[in-house]
Amino acid sequence: MSLELWSSAISMNLSFHTRSSSFSFLPTNNFHPLRLTKSNNTLYKFLHFSPSSRQFSALQHQFSKAPTHLSASSSATSSTANAEKEDRLPADLDITEIQEPNSRVKLTVSVPSEVCEDCYEKVMRELSKQAKVPGFRPGKQVPDSILISYAGKRNVERATIESILKRTLPHALSSVNEIALQDSVRIVTSFAELEKMYASSNSLKFDIIVDVMPEVRWNPEDGYKNLKIVVEIDNEITAEVACERELKRRHKTLGLMRIVTDRGLQVGDVVVVDISAATLEEGGKGSQKIPSAESKGFNFDTEDAETVLPGFLDSIIGIRQGETKSFPLVFPESWKQEDLRGVQAQFTVECKELFYRELPPLDDSLAEQLLPGCSTLEEVREALLQRCRELEKTAKEQATDNAILDQIRKMVEVDIPQSLYEEEGRQMFGSKLLEVQAQMKLTDEQLASLTNPKTVSEYIEQEKENIIQIIKQNLAVGDIFKRENLQVSTDEVVKEVENSIAEFKKHQQDYDEERVRGQVEEVLEGAKVLEWLREHAEIQYIIR
Repeated sequence: MSLELWSSAISMNLSFHTRSSSFSFLPTNNFHPLRLTKSNNTLYKFLHFSPSSRQFSALQHQFSKAPTHLSASSSATSSTANAEKEDRLPADLDITEIQEPNSRVKLTVSVPSEVCEDCYEKVMRELSKQAKVPGFRPGKQVPDSILISYAGKRNVERATIESILKRTLPHALSSVNEIALQDSVRIVTSFAELEKMYASSNSLKFDIIVDVMPEVRWNPEDGYKNLKIVVEIDNEITAEVACERELKRRHKTLGLMRIVTDRGLQVGDVVVVDISAATLEEGGKGSQKIPSAESKGFNFDTEDAETVLPGFLDSIIGIRQGETKSFPLVFPESWKQEDLRGVQAQFTVECKELFYRELPPLDDSLAEQLLPGCSTLEEVREALLQRCRELEKTAKEQATDNAILDQIRKMVEVDIPQSLYEEEGRQMFGSKLLEVQAQMKLTDEQLASLTNPKTVSEYIEQEKENIIQIIKQNLAVGDIFKRENLQVSTDEVVKEVENSIAEFKKHQQDYDEERVRGQVEEVLEGAKVLEWLREHAEIQYIIR
């Protein structure tokens, strides 16, 4: 067997049998980061080295798709326990556990020489079986001195160190295994330090950091059990108002557009305008354009004044085709774009075209055109009203859920671990990317540009506050689910997983079934919690 093949073979035989939590070395200048994953048992894979140098190259970086990020794996607990039973160490480890900020635990692991020697002997036995040493038949016991000379002393030491890590880590992590977050375990001691330590003392000592499930602290305690919720409902979504708006919209589509030639703009007209805007500074200096407020060929129905900036319609009333008007406006504090709230701006509007509608009488003769299958205007109204009531119910439920979630977020305090924060940020970024991809077909180059680490990091930093609030909300919901002993049926989970996978396949998207299942369980648990909270809360609705 060549050294290259032996390198691969021995790494296979020294692989971990634990599935507790993924871990990696923290990056250093002289060691490539390594990640151990739940889905891959060949955790350390030596890359090929030339016979002349007999040097192990850097360990290959391994990645996996971790399970759902808000739960520690129960299977991890049992598998780690099994690994400990299967692989009893010849001596006990000395483990010191220190609680650190942001729900992080530091473990200092001291490995006695007896364990190190046992690992060394296993490495040598494996090497003796696999290596084809000149002068010795395959499988024949080869003296250690010859094996070391053949493979290289440093290579043997490295293999021994990795054997030590693989055997001791399941034992070292046993105290935090039930609460450790997937993909968060890191060995902070560099491999170079481990080499130096082992060479000088034939023992090993290393530090591990691991993020754990944060504790949810309620203020007041059990405050979620007696929520008093005030839900504001926009008048525009009430069934009666929405019905009349929809009827009016449908009526408009049956009218003819006529060009206005002898007057200026009136309410009820449709106008096509070019809009430019710039910040209004004192003295007129230092003003800057506002790209998001500018538009060319903007088609504006004057009966939809609520869709534009307050005061905009009043400022252009009377404008004629070909005429330009300039006027100042202030963006209200409730404006959807936060960086424009309270900003004073100078708008310039040029009227390109001006139309009025010529509408047919709104009577029974239009019923079939307004809503196929209806013969009278009353039937149209009743059918539209029924649809609007369903929409109102959905909107009301959504507004209620939002108000409940907003209140429980404010009741909890959590120390959010960094790995959880980053994972949630990546989840949000992925969701946004799927939305973009659903709207337009992205090329491989565009995808590569959008998914590079810098872009993802910038997004996570930009959305920091939203990410924190979402994590607090999810943790609060999960805590209530456990406290109140709520349950989700297996049938519900299976059905939703199948639906989710069907959607992934429909859009030709890759997916990890374990992750999909975890996310489905979180969604269903959240629905159960919201249902429970609605039943136990005092809810008041206000129409605004």
